[in-house]
Amino acid sequence: MPLPPPSLKGRALRLLSTREHSRTELERKLRRHEVEPGQLCKVLDELQAKGFIDAQRVVESVVHQRAAKLGVARIRQELQHKGVAGDEAAAALAALQATELARARQVWRKKFGSRPADAEAPEAPDAAQRARQMRFLAARGFSGDTIRRVVSGADELLDETSDAPGA
Repeated sequence: MPLPPPSLKGRALRLLSTREHSRTELERKLRRHEVEPGQLCKVLDELQAKGFIDAQRVVESVVHQRAAKLGVARIRQELQHKGVAGDEAAAALAALQATELARARQVWRKKFGSRPADAEAPEAPDAAQRARQMRFLAARGFSGDTIRRVVSGADELLDETSDAPGA
């Protein structure tokens, strides 16, 4: 004898057991399983009242998982897609903005390796290679200013000379 299909609440709890979901995501995923109009809204209201659905936890989860690889614009886009925007996301995105240059450098180094010591060296990237690197960082949501600073390497060279002994 086959088991009866799980209830909306059961389906929602199963989804929430795998990762944090926003209310909008749960509505999108569970809408087709709703039997009576308004039933889904009641279930989600109940889960939200009990603390199973929390927008701030969704923001923290996305930032924790994605910040090492993506820029602020891409993370903002993911949060908007999940239905989380406004005050919940503003503080987290502001904190990410402060570290965007360092994160972009780290992503660039992981993909393209270290920069040649001399900008005039034969290994220096040509215009096509720089454009490829810029597209790579842009696709990950880093800002144009940050991309230019990372690909040009001027800031990095200044940082290295100021950290050198006797400077």
